[in-house]
Amino acid sequence: MPQSEDGSNPLAMTSDVTPSIGNDPLTKSAAAPQSPLRTALAGLIGNTLEWFDFAVYGYFASDIGSQFFPKSSASAQQLLAFAVFAIGFFARPVGSLVLGMIGDRIGRRALLTLSIALMGASTLILGLLPGYQQIGLAAPLLLITMRLIQGFSVGGEFTGSMVYTTESASPLTRGLISSSTAAGVTLGFILGSASAWLVNATLSKDEVAVWGWRIPFIASVLLCVGGWLLRRGLHETAEGLKAVASRPPLIPSLIADRLPMLRTFGIVAMTNAAYYLTFTYVVERRKTLPGGGSGFLLANTLSLFLVLAAKPFGGWLSDRVGRRKLMLTVTVLTMSLVYPALWLMLYGTPAEFMLGQLFLAIPLGMALGLQGAMVVEIFPLRTRVTSMSFAYSITLALAGGTAPLVSAWLIGKFGVPLAPAYYVMLHGAIGLALLWPMQETNARTLSE
Repeated sequence: MPQSEDGSNPLAMTSDVTPSIGNDPLTKSAAAPQSPLRTALAGLIGNTLEWFDFAVYGYFASDIGSQFFPKSSASAQQLLAFAVFAIGFFARPVGSLVLGMIGDRIGRRALLTLSIALMGASTLILGLLPGYQQIGLAAPLLLITMRLIQGFSVGGEFTGSMVYTTESASPLTRGLISSSTAAGVTLGFILGSASAWLVNATLSKDEVAVWGWRIPFIASVLLCVGGWLLRRGLHETAEGLKAVASRPPLIPSLIADRLPMLRTFGIVAMTNAAYYLTFTYVVERRKTLPGGGSGFLLANTLSLFLVLAAKPFGGWLSDRVGRRKLMLTVTVLTMSLVYPALWLMLYGTPAEFMLGQLFLAIPLGMALGLQGAMVVEIFPLRTRVTSMSFAYSITLALAGGTAPLVSAWLIGKFGVPLAPAYYVMLHGAIGLALLWPMQETNARTLSE
């Protein structure tokens, strides 16, 4: 990035009022010590809530469809409910820009408290909404609105917490501390799966469809309140204070960040494509094929526990051996294992299905654990949250969220059930090409 004669960034526009080191309360807060455990919990709890709510909606999609859409057919109601589920992902890039600007211009702490409040409020309202029989067309419209707000908040929550935890950590523990954000995602899915199982196990099918599905949404407000109170007491990061004092223009900054945004795709794309293939598409396919059943759901849940354990391990190991080196290693390992693993998941017994998932659970979990710190480290300070959040949301939409759809299309088009493995390998090859010329990121100063 070109520098002016005094060494400043030409894109940075200093505000008229720079925070005073002696009087500004945020500065004092940043200077005070904060335990690594509290920092990690701040990243963990918000993402646990965000992805718990996303997971619960998916597990109760059929029941929600029966309550919020006209009585036509069960399959049509289910499709409409999943369409509303997908709408939340379309709101993520918008949320990444808006909430990212809040993180860069007001502070990381403000972003994290706002995002968890938005998710908590929209989820509680969703759990209390009257159905189609009570208020007619307003019911699905309000449902869509709540889903848009949820997607909007996720657009800033995940990457915003990655930035905060990485900036707050010591350079020696960035990978480990920031992995709490990724761990929160998996923990949210596990808790969502467990709550869905508990509701279905204790209530009748009619009770679940009429009101039981609302219980997890309403109960999640406890997690929201706890997370909000925890985050209200967080200290602003020194990098966050420095970013607030700068007012760079948005569009020129996004254009200037085109290289790290492209590298974000190389770091993140293959992992997310393989993850959604392994833990979403293949599970649904085996569950619905002849011979499928709850055994595959149980295997999937158990495999997710290994992913959860592998994430902090990957973050910790990347602090010691280097994130670029470890990312290259797990990329090659995933590309080598995806074909035999997919064969086991598509054709094996529930035990063999789980073995195929376990083949990929460790490298994918390690990659997801280290990626938070690595992506934060490649972006400059001036608009770090905005540029990184936007790049991550676009990558996830292109490679992650579409992986089940692309997998189904490839199998239908070519009649080869293992075709999705080549789709993952293609993303891996792109990732290797983008990762290879990069320098190691561990030692980078985040205040630059």
